Amino acid sequence: MPRSELARRIEVTPAAVTQYERGLSRPTTTVLARIGLTLGMPREFFSRALDIPEVRSSTAHFRSLRSTPANRREQALAFGELALAVLDLVERYVDLPPVRLPSIDLPAQPSEADIADAARRARDDLAVGTEPVPHVVRLLEAHGVLVVRLPAEGFDARVDAFSSSESASGRPLVVMSPMKDDKARSRFDASHELGHLLMHAGVEPGSKVVESQAMSFAAEFLMPRAEIENSLPTRIDWRTFHELKRHWGVSLKALVYRAHTLGRLSDLSYRRANDQLDQWGHPEPGPLGPPESPSVLGAAAELLEQSGTPLSSLAEAARIPQESVRAVVAAGRTDRPRLTIDS
Repeated sequence: MPRSELARRIEVTPAAVTQYERGLSRPTTTVLARIGLTLGMPREFFSRALDIPEVRSSTAHFRSLRSTPANRREQALAFGELALAVLDLVERYVDLPPVRLPSIDLPAQPSEADIADAARRARDDLAVGTEPVPHVVRLLEAHGVLVVRLPAEGFDARVDAFSSSESASGRPLVVMSPMKDDKARSRFDASHELGHLLMHAGVEPGSKVVESQAMSFAAEFLMPRAEIENSLPTRIDWRTFHELKRHWGVSLKALVYRAHTLGRLSDLSYRRANDQLDQWGHPEPGPLGPPESPSVLGAAAELLEQSGTPLSSLAEAARIPQESVRAVVAAGRTDRPRLTIDS
């Protein structure tokens, strides 16, 4: 909500709202009640709530930085901050995986070879080996990254995946897009954000160079050159591309691009292959199944429920509406349907 709109609804000036946000002044009891009603949060949220770890926009790597309005990016960041706060609360009761991401140093102006080497080192340090990564999202979670998926409703569809390695909670954050509805695209997105987390801490987000580096990292991380190069066709062979798609868990488009960048496909063949992919559109042929989904936050909430600590208790302790806590937990839970059998 624009600051001017909030000010109008709570009957103060926009300057007063700025003062509240910066902690330079405090609203009266009457104004605080209006704020709570307008924003749908209890009054205690603004005075005695759980601390919300800040994720500054200057540290968040958005895939869609230029095409997404700033206020919609801020909305998505706020959801990520709320998710970190709920995770902090859950962690008081449940032991969660510690942050164990490798440290990768790059030259000031890394080459493509430097980026590829970073991806290979990441595979080694994360114990992936030479085989396809079984589940990229769970690999991130196992190493202490909070992964959530934005709710499908209420958020701008132009907000793509984003990440930040510099949240105030100390946990890296990856927020996935709800619009990426297949396994291959979600795996590439998660690998792209891993590239940002490992290579771009302290780097100003948004440049084409930084995004290109994350793309190259994801390509090498999911399709390591040493293992895939000789199996990539040197002509347009869709049967082989489909076999590689199933084996490596990546899209045909990513494989065609990889074959071209590694010199297996000529410029002409690359253009023809992309023309065919454009004709097929999305989803492309040969679906791999539903997108990879996070699970740690949802699993931790289930453990709490089973041990007698319902989400309602967490919401009350945090002074956050139950529906907000449940939305965060749902964003960190697999959306795979569960079969139940009555006895």
